[in-house]
Amino acid sequence: MNELLTAVRDGRHHEVPPLVLALDRPGRRAALAELKELRKEARGWDWRRRDRVRKALLVAGAGCQTGAAACAAWIGGRDLRDWTRSPYPLILAALKDRDPAWLGDLARRFADRAALSDAEYVFVGELTRTAGVPLHVTDHLVVGWTELVSAARWRGRTHRPLAEILRADPHSAALAARLFEMPELPPQVDFSDAPDSRDHWPAAVCALVDDGALDRARLVERCVTRLLRGGRSVDLRFFLAVLVRLGATDEEEERHLRDWTAMAADGIAPVASHAQQVLVRLDERGALPTGVLAEVSSAVLFRQEKKLVRAQLTLLGKALRRDPATADELLVAVAEAFGHEAVDVQERALKLVARYLPRATVPETRERLASAAEPLGPLHRETVTALFGDLVEPEPAEAYEEFLPPAPEPRPLEPAPGTVAELVEEVAARVKAHASERWIPSSAVLDTAAGITGFERSLDGLVRLARTDREELTGALREALAGVHFVEHGLSPYMVDPRGVSTSHGLSVVVASLLGLVSERDRSAWWAMAAVPGGACAHSALNGVLLDRAWEAAEAMESGRLPFLLATPTWHTGALDAAELVERLRVYRESGAVPGPADFAQALLRVRRCGGPEGDGSAAAAEALGTAEGDRLAAWLRADEPVAPVLRHPATAVSRPSAANWWQRSATGARQVLLATRERAVIRRDFPPAFHWLGRAQLPQARQCYHWGPERSSHWTATLPEDPETLAAWLLPDLLFAADEGQRGAVGFLPALAESTGVTGGATHLALAYALGARHQEDRTAAVDALLVLAGRDRLDGALLGRELAILVDRDLVKVNRTADALGTAADTGAHRTVLAVLAAMLPGLLAYEKTPRGLGDLLSVAAGCAERCGTGGIGPIAGLAETAGRKGSSQTVRQAARLLAAFPDGPA
Repeated sequence: MNELLTAVRDGRHHEVPPLVLALDRPGRRAALAELKELRKEARGWDWRRRDRVRKALLVAGAGCQTGAAACAAWIGGRDLRDWTRSPYPLILAALKDRDPAWLGDLARRFADRAALSDAEYVFVGELTRTAGVPLHVTDHLVVGWTELVSAARWRGRTHRPLAEILRADPHSAALAARLFEMPELPPQVDFSDAPDSRDHWPAAVCALVDDGALDRARLVERCVTRLLRGGRSVDLRFFLAVLVRLGATDEEEERHLRDWTAMAADGIAPVASHAQQVLVRLDERGALPTGVLAEVSSAVLFRQEKKLVRAQLTLLGKALRRDPATADELLVAVAEAFGHEAVDVQERALKLVARYLPRATVPETRERLASAAEPLGPLHRETVTALFGDLVEPEPAEAYEEFLPPAPEPRPLEPAPGTVAELVEEVAARVKAHASERWIPSSAVLDTAAGITGFERSLDGLVRLARTDREELTGALREALAGVHFVEHGLSPYMVDPRGVSTSHGLSVVVASLLGLVSERDRSAWWAMAAVPGGACAHSALNGVLLDRAWEAAEAMESGRLPFLLATPTWHTGALDAAELVERLRVYRESGAVPGPADFAQALLRVRRCGGPEGDGSAAAAEALGTAEGDRLAAWLRADEPVAPVLRHPATAVSRPSAANWWQRSATGARQVLLATRERAVIRRDFPPAFHWLGRAQLPQARQCYHWGPERSSHWTATLPEDPETLAAWLLPDLLFAADEGQRGAVGFLPALAESTGVTGGATHLALAYALGARHQEDRTAAVDALLVLAGRDRLDGALLGRELAILVDRDLVKVNRTADALGTAADTGAHRTVLAVLAAMLPGLLAYEKTPRGLGDLLSVAAGCAERCGTGGIGPIAGLAETAGRKGSSQTVRQAARLLAAFPDGPA
């Protein structure tokens, strides 16, 4: 036994099997007790030492176990599974003296365990072969089998076909049959190769059917059942491919009639299309009853996929042509297509009704069809009136009401936690979970422990309680943050680098200083980076402001000289009321506290510049304080100027690059539409160095920044809550790349920017235009939120936004189809007039192109839908619309242009 334990401790795993076999049953039990203690001991070792003994410990423990259940548990232990080469041959060698029944029991128990790989499948197969028992097939074992099969294709010098590999495995038939019973298919099976590929799983499974290894009829039944049940689309595509290759017989198709109708109504598009084809064949053979056809057609015509809807209308047309007597039953189903969003679908359905309506004999049929046709738009109104006459009631002229979300109300910031327990709980949660690094939707109720408000409350609370309860606070923080990296090892370099900082990092700096964990080296590193260079990006500058405040607060807490922070916001947007700041400065004057330069500078950037009598009153009150800070605040309020005035971009008209200037379409720098900002001398003169970047003149630069992410930027809008225009101008490059090159997550700040209290103008609208054309759906959704917030606050200039969109499309910076998707989403919320105002300004430039832009039909469809719901009152004629509607052909663009034109009071030209 001692020799075995020595070999295990030395990591000599190849020597373990013979040493185990040399032990008798009592010796193995004694050795097992020692091995269990060694396993516990090894969990506390460093990874190098633990790796050296892991495999030997696994083999020895498996060989010394006397029960199959305990042996399976030992082999499957997570702490023993981290190995490079499979240990199972050694385990099999250590178990070769066991009874076959015992090995069979082990194989069954081990096959039931989760997370089996190809190595485990080989192990179970070898145990089964040695024991002479059938393979115990489980879902986990199938996963391991598919991994082995996928890897086997690439072993050797030649690429073996998948079907050949399956035929070589004696267990393939049982395992392949199990695929049709699993809740989800293994990822190796989900991988889609071309149908004619040698690695196509459906083809390989069907090859086993051809060999007689699998029952064809049973597989057909299982495929139909799985397709009917639904599930992941990748799984359903596998079962559909198998079913198509097997080919259902006429008798099988007829027996599953109701299954096909259910798939056509509710299945994913490929499944529904296949079911629809089966129904066509059944109809041709006379095996599809009229009632069933009418029932399934009502469901299919309700779907959004135009291909399926058109095919169903074709099937209905064939049935009506073959037997016009079915008009009463089938035309009612055809009328379901009147509600489809595609104009050509509505038109085809209307033509079908017009052709066979004279064959309808039941009086109620005409009434039901007339009722279904009432919602059809102005484009079809003349045809509907000719068909149904007085049965179609004229639409009542109701006043349109725009449905916009309520304008967000400023929410006051809750006071800082008043007790050490509350503060420590909040700070620990933020530092550990990085709660501030998640965007909070503008429509959501703000959690006081999240976003910028949570950071500001925590920071202010640390300053307050560090002055009054320092000893209790430090002790509680040290206990609550035990195990956190910077508490154990000090600040990481990235925590003092403004290129990648977050609010959680800012809190970490303050806490580390409070706990005495900040070294002079850390302070020197920060002061070396405090002045952000002029060529840096806006992210670094805004992050630098945050870090400068954090370091300043950390130093103030050491001396206990500050009663609280001046820059703590009044409102959730980051804005600070001027009267409240004046009162805070009065308390500072009376207590003899000297404001921190960074804290006061941030307070100035946040103070609300109301103007008028209220602003004059606040300025006078500040001046009456008789302090230098009071005088600076008064001058700042009276100046009432943006942090950095924004300059208008030169791209004021649509001038699409010609074919000769093709390079302009591929070079982002040549196509960019960005904004510059002017210098603000007072910031460079009176503000701390970390703020100087904000006061420099900034030229537009289209460059990507790889050191930041939207999860780190919840404090940006709160840094300049009164200057959304300036902030939008600085962050435009991110939005440009979100639209032009697919950078993900750059739009997240826009809803918060839309809630800012400052004035919005061209920069905000240009930022919104970029965001509406972002590549990723979640970014466009954030843009829609921002659009609705601006509209709800009556700050959206629809015409300006439309012109900006036209310019961006003209520069190939925004795709029309993405913009159509975003504006369609906004319209679906009830903002039809808002969206129509945007599109009325955007469309003329797009309609003037010689070559129709891709997605223009979708954009016209959104505009037509809005016009039909809200009317066109106040919307002037759209240049080029009549010409587009009058073109020859039946393209989506022409149809939707005619539909939009028909919504104007004068009707089609």
